[in-house]
Amino acid sequence: MDDTVKVICENSDSHLYVNMGTSLGQVAAMIGVEGPNPYLAAYVNNELRELDYKIYSPISVRFIDITHFEGIRVYQRTLFFVLNKAVIDLFPGQRLRIKHSVAKGFYCEIDGFDDIPQTDIDRIRARMDEIIMHDIPIVRQKILAEEAEALYAKFGFEDKIALLRTRPHLYVTIYSLANIVGHFYGALAPSTRYIHLFDLKKYGQGIYIAVPKRINPQELENMVNQEKMFEIFREYKDWVDILGVSNIGSLNAMVLNGQSSELIKVAEAFHEKKLANIADQISEANHARGVKIVLISGPSSSGKTTFAKRLGIQMRILGLKPVLISLDDYFVDREKTPKDEEGNYDYEALEALDIDTFNKHLNMLLNGQAVDVPRYDFITGKRQQRDVPLSLDQRSVLVIEGIHGLNPKLTPQVEDRYKFKIYVSAFTSISLDDLTRIPTTDNRLLRRIVRDYKTRGNNAADTLRRWGSVRRGEDKHIFPYQEEADVMFNSSLFYEIAVLKNLAEPMLHEVPDTIPEYGEAQRLLKFFDYFTPVSPDEIPPTSILREFIGGSSFIY
Repeated sequence: MDDTVKVICENSDSHLYVNMGTSLGQVAAMIGVEGPNPYLAAYVNNELRELDYKIYSPISVRFIDITHFEGIRVYQRTLFFVLNKAVIDLFPGQRLRIKHSVAKGFYCEIDGFDDIPQTDIDRIRARMDEIIMHDIPIVRQKILAEEAEALYAKFGFEDKIALLRTRPHLYVTIYSLANIVGHFYGALAPSTRYIHLFDLKKYGQGIYIAVPKRINPQELENMVNQEKMFEIFREYKDWVDILGVSNIGSLNAMVLNGQSSELIKVAEAFHEKKLANIADQISEANHARGVKIVLISGPSSSGKTTFAKRLGIQMRILGLKPVLISLDDYFVDREKTPKDEEGNYDYEALEALDIDTFNKHLNMLLNGQAVDVPRYDFITGKRQQRDVPLSLDQRSVLVIEGIHGLNPKLTPQVEDRYKFKIYVSAFTSISLDDLTRIPTTDNRLLRRIVRDYKTRGNNAADTLRRWGSVRRGEDKHIFPYQEEADVMFNSSLFYEIAVLKNLAEPMLHEVPDTIPEYGEAQRLLKFFDYFTPVSPDEIPPTSILREFIGGSSFIY
């Protein structure tokens, strides 16, 4: 009986036959296709696997390194595991908490340190270097859930225990690194030696973790000042901690306890309070320096449109007359849209907008003239004229929303003193557990999958296919200007992924395993498995989430 299987390597467009039980790492060594950066994981039949995955049937494999979007996540997860071991080794009984992303890196804190000194940060860094140098294997195994709970209890990992108890499975996957264990949402590298570059710096009361650049992994990301974003994350994270929903396990427990209705009401009330506060600031700026334009920017699926409409209501309460314009309505016709390096339409480029027409209309409005603002049809890819002209009066304030709102090239003829700038994004505050944050990009991606399916004629595979281009566009056209904002607004709702689960799961199941996007669809489906679903019935019609799931009382 033949005990060999065929392996097709997409990296080298070659194939070979290997014995059953051969690992992916061994296959990579046999083929000798490794590039300038070591492989961290691989897609097997378009599904992400770790390098210790053993082959027992014919496969097609695509190895990935740190320059891949998922490869950098593998690197980061492995780095956090190494950091956690160093903290446990040096400070037994203390807990490391990866709080959120900031300044192109990550911010973390350690229980017991109100203000961690640089000397202790240096000790942690030195211990991490030792762990990496010893090339300690990272072992993945499936064990009974009750055994995993006992291991977690040994280390005081209440966050992981809460997740186990609200997500019942007979067997669960755990990772071991020498004497410690952990759970991670996604693959890890085979051993500690794969962490070739990082840095730790004091930041606020905690630690800033610097990671390599994805496109140039021999260099660390530059630490960009993002104090406003850091403050937004800190405020919201502190708030969910007070509510007791800082991680998925605690959220699931409250949902299972029948508290989802109350959670929805509290989260929505928090948004309303923040919106009222921003409207107050706009009113003050209008009186103090004659602000006539409110510019709202943020990455894809941040909820900018609903935010603008709800802000307009709060402004009316204060006697202002908001006039809303969406930059999306100034997209050039689809066939005129510039393309990215992969040949896809680049809707994130400033050149995707008809800047000349927009500025002409802007000047006309500010000079008291009426304007026929167009409307862009995302299904046909064409601009259409509306028959309801816009105009301004003395109480009017233009409210303009779109991804380029904070780019000075959008409104070069308007003095800054007449502008009030707002940055909106879904700064996800809830975590899987203390070591595993939920990327804000995942939150926005899930929103976009649901919205595009419902309103733009795109299936989940279409949205996933474009997401890499969207993210590159955000890095280039949006994120560099975010700290220019006068205020920031966090549009995330800590309950929303539990709602999106019901809607997005069927869409993701439609992604076929014959295309590369299948792997990302499977990752998101596994992610949803952690959440107890929440019904959307009690979400108010003015909620930002309604922009994506439908049922909004606003007209878009």
